[in-house]
Amino acid sequence: MFYRLLSVVQRQRTSRGWQNWSSARSSASAAEAHSVALPAQAQVVICGGGIMGTSVAYHLSKLGWKDIVLLEQGRLAAGSTRFCAGIISTARHLSIEQKMADYSNRLYQQLEQETGIQTGYTRTGSIFLAQTQDRLISLKRINSRLNVIGIPSEIISPKKVAELHPLLNVHDLAGAMHVPEDAVVSSADVALALASAASQNGVQIYDRTSVVHVMTKKGEVTGVETDKGQIECQYFVNCAGQWAYELGLSNEEPISIPLHACEHFYLLTRPLETPLQSNTPNIVDADGRIYIRNWQGGILSGGFEKTPKPIFTEGKNQLEIHNLQEDWDHFEPLLSSLLRRMPDLETLEIVKLVNCPETFTPDMRCIMGESPLVKGYYVLAGMNSAGLSFGGGAGRYLAEWMVDGYPSENVWELDLKRFGALQSSRTFLRHRVMEVMPLLYDLKVPRWDFQTGRQLRTSPLYDRLDAQGARWMEKHGFERPKYFVPPGKDLLALEQSKTFYKPDWFDIVESEVKCCKEAVCVIDMSSFTKFEITSTGDQALETLQYLFSNDLDVPVGHIVHTGMLNEGGGYENDCSIARLNKRSFFMISPTDQQVHCWAWLKKHMRLDSDLILEDVTWKYTALNLIGPRAVDVLSELSYAPITPDHFPSLFCKEMSVGYANGIRVMSMTHTGEPGFMLYIPIEYALHVYNEVMSVGQKYGIRNAGYYALRSLRIEKFFAFWGQDLNTLTTPLECGRESRVKLDKGVDFIGREALLQQRQNGVYKRLAMFVLDDHDTDLDLWPWWGEPIYRNGLYAGKTTSSAYSYTLERHVCLGFVHHFSENTGEEQVVTADFVNRGEYEIDIAGQRFQAKARLYPVASLYTHKRRKEDVELSDLHGK
Repeated sequence: MFYRLLSVVQRQRTSRGWQNWSSARSSASAAEAHSVALPAQAQVVICGGGIMGTSVAYHLSKLGWKDIVLLEQGRLAAGSTRFCAGIISTARHLSIEQKMADYSNRLYQQLEQETGIQTGYTRTGSIFLAQTQDRLISLKRINSRLNVIGIPSEIISPKKVAELHPLLNVHDLAGAMHVPEDAVVSSADVALALASAASQNGVQIYDRTSVVHVMTKKGEVTGVETDKGQIECQYFVNCAGQWAYELGLSNEEPISIPLHACEHFYLLTRPLETPLQSNTPNIVDADGRIYIRNWQGGILSGGFEKTPKPIFTEGKNQLEIHNLQEDWDHFEPLLSSLLRRMPDLETLEIVKLVNCPETFTPDMRCIMGESPLVKGYYVLAGMNSAGLSFGGGAGRYLAEWMVDGYPSENVWELDLKRFGALQSSRTFLRHRVMEVMPLLYDLKVPRWDFQTGRQLRTSPLYDRLDAQGARWMEKHGFERPKYFVPPGKDLLALEQSKTFYKPDWFDIVESEVKCCKEAVCVIDMSSFTKFEITSTGDQALETLQYLFSNDLDVPVGHIVHTGMLNEGGGYENDCSIARLNKRSFFMISPTDQQVHCWAWLKKHMRLDSDLILEDVTWKYTALNLIGPRAVDVLSELSYAPITPDHFPSLFCKEMSVGYANGIRVMSMTHTGEPGFMLYIPIEYALHVYNEVMSVGQKYGIRNAGYYALRSLRIEKFFAFWGQDLNTLTTPLECGRESRVKLDKGVDFIGREALLQQRQNGVYKRLAMFVLDDHDTDLDLWPWWGEPIYRNGLYAGKTTSSAYSYTLERHVCLGFVHHFSENTGEEQVVTADFVNRGEYEIDIAGQRFQAKARLYPVASLYTHKRRKEDVELSDLHGK
C-alpha cells in the first residue's frame, strides 16, 4: 500500500540495521536523538540525512575518515528521498552521469549483503521508447556510449518492446533502447543502509538537529551553529537538498548554490487483475513525457510536464517534506499520455496522486564540489530528479575530492564553480527551472540553447550586432554570437530547424570561414575571462612561475600560451598571458573559468603577499580581427607599422585605434589564422568597432561568430579547455611539451608528475581524426562524445568536432587509449601506436573510417587544395 512507501523510515527503525545504527549512537531509538549532546568538535559535519548526505558519510568512512558527524533536521530519509520513484537509470547524455549511475547501481545491489538492511533492489531493466526518428537517433547515440563503458544496452524494434512489456501500445513507435541492468529500489531503505554502514564505521548520526549557519574565519570553515549547540569542524558538506540554497546564503560568508524546487507528480495504482511481475521493465516514454514502473503489482507513473510549477521561491523552512496538494488538472496531460501508452489501465483504481518537491539547477546538471569562497565548504545537491541514480557515484566522487584533493573522474561539468553569483537570483532560478524541468524529456539536438535567463551579460556591441543578424548562444550568462544571418534569410525557419544532420546554418558559417581565410572578419569575444596580476616587486613573476607550466620570464610585450596545472599535471586552466611590464601580467582564460580560475589563484597566493589579483573581464571588450587583411585594417586605423618585424607573432602592444587610446592589441586569434585580438576599454568599444567596420569595407570585412571560430580552431588542431582538455589531461598527452618548462630548473605545480610521465610514457594521446567516407549532406554528423575504434577495438571518445570547409571533410578531436585485449588495462600510447592504427568513428551506431593525425594538415598552412588532393600524412612525419 501507499502507506508502506511513505512510512519506510519508521519501519526500518525496528530492523537489525537500524538497531545497529542506534546502538552505535548509544541511543535507544531515533526518537530520543534530540536529547543526546552533540560532540564539541569533528573533522567533518554533513548536513542532510537523505541519499546524498548518507552516501557522502558512507564513502568518507570507507576512505578512512572516521571523525564525522551527520546532522538531519527531521528524520533520516524523510526529505525528498522518501518520495523518490525508486528507478535507477544509467542511460544519460553525459559520460560522468553514466559513470555515477552505473556505480550507484552496483553499490545498491550489494548494500543489503553488507548491512543486513533490505533495500528492495530488483533488477528490472529499462526500455526507452522513441516515437520519432530523431528520438531514436538520440537513443542510438546514448546506446553506443553505454556499450563502450561496459553497460549492456541495445536498440530494439517495437515488436521486441511488446514482447518485453505486453501491456504497452507500440503502434506509434519508431524503435526503442533496452538497458537490461537498470533496477528499482526503495530509496529510503538505501539511505538507511548507507547510514547504518557509515555508523558502523564510526560516523555519528543525529536527527532532529538543524544547522543554523556555518561559521568561518579568514575564508575557512571553523564550525557549525546548530539548534543544539556548536560543533567545531574543518569541513562542512551541504547536502540539504531543496534547503541547500537558503543554507548557503545563511552562512557568515554567503555561498551561492543555484537551485530551485518544482512540484513533481506521480500516481500510484492498485495491483492489476494479473499483477505485474517484480521484474517488469521500467518504461521511459520521453516523447510522451512520462515514466512507468511496477509498484506492488500495479503502476507508479509520473513525468515532466511542459508547464511545471515552481515552489518555495520565497523560501520555506519546513523540517520534512510532506505530500503537497493534489492537482489532477495539472497532471491530466501526463495521465492521458499514460493511458495512450497503456490503454488497459483505464479501469484501474488509483491509490493516490503524489505531489512532492524536486530541486533543479540552471543547466540540468547536479552541483558538487568546494565553494570558491570558503575553504572546506563542500556541496552536493540539485539532482534534477536523478538523486537515486546519481547518489552513490556522486557521494563517492565528493568523498574522493575531500580526502585526496581531487576525484577519480573529471567532474568539471558538475563543479559548483561553473556557476557565479549571477545565477543565484531567485527570479532567474524560478524562470530557468520552468524551462529545465520539461527539458529533461525534451529532444536535445546538438547546439541547443536555453531560452530563459538570457541577455544577462552582454557586450556593449550587443544591440549593434543583433541588428546585423547575430544569432546568440549563452556561456556563463554571457551572450555570444553563433553566426550572422544575411538579409533575406528566413530567420524563424533557421532557428527552428534543429537536427542531428547537416544544419541550415552550414552555408552561413561557410561564408564566414571563407572571409576569415581570404579577407577579414570580426568576432566579438568579450566573454573571455580576463585577469590582471600585479605586484610592487618581483612577486607577480615568482608566483606565476610556480602556478603556470610555461616560462613567463619573457621580455615585456611577449605572450605565452600556458597551462595552469594541478599536482597530477592535469589542466586546471589553459590560458594566454601577456607580460605588460616587469611587474604586471594580463591573463586571458575561457569564459567559464571566471570563478574556477579566480578561486585557484586565490588558493595558491600567499595571504601576506603584495600580489594584487583583479578581475577585469567587465572592463574590456574583445574583438578578434581574423584574416590576411586584418593587418591592413589595423595599419590604417593606428598609423603604426604592423609588419612582422615590428609586430611579431604572440606579441602585445598598447596602441591607439581610431580616436581611442589604450587598446591592447595582441597578434593572436585563437584559430591559427593571421590577425589580432583587440582588448578595448568598454567606453571605446562602439567607436573602435565602427571604425574597424568602416575602414574594413574596402577589404571585404564582415561579422562572424563562434561557429566559424570552432571550425577554424578544430581543423588547425587547437584544443580548448573544458572541451578537449580537463583536470585529468596533461600537456604531454596532447602534444604540448613545448609549452612546459620542464628542463629550465624552475619548479611549478605538476612538475614532478610530468617528469614521471615523461619517463614512463603517456596512456592516452590527443589526435585529430579526418573522416574519409562520411557524406556531409546525407549522414549523421559527429558532435562530441562519439566512440573511437582502432583496428575494430574501442580506443576512446571524441571531445569536439567541426566541419572543415578547407578540407571539405569532418574533423574530430579525441584521445586514443591502448586497452589490453586480454585484461582491458591501459597501456602506454606511443606516436607509432597512433599512426599505425586503422580508425573508425561511431556516430549513433554507424561507423565511419577516419585517418588519425598527431599534427595538423600541412596544406592548411599553405594554400587550399582540392579535396581529392589533400595529403593526410603527418606534418612532421611520425
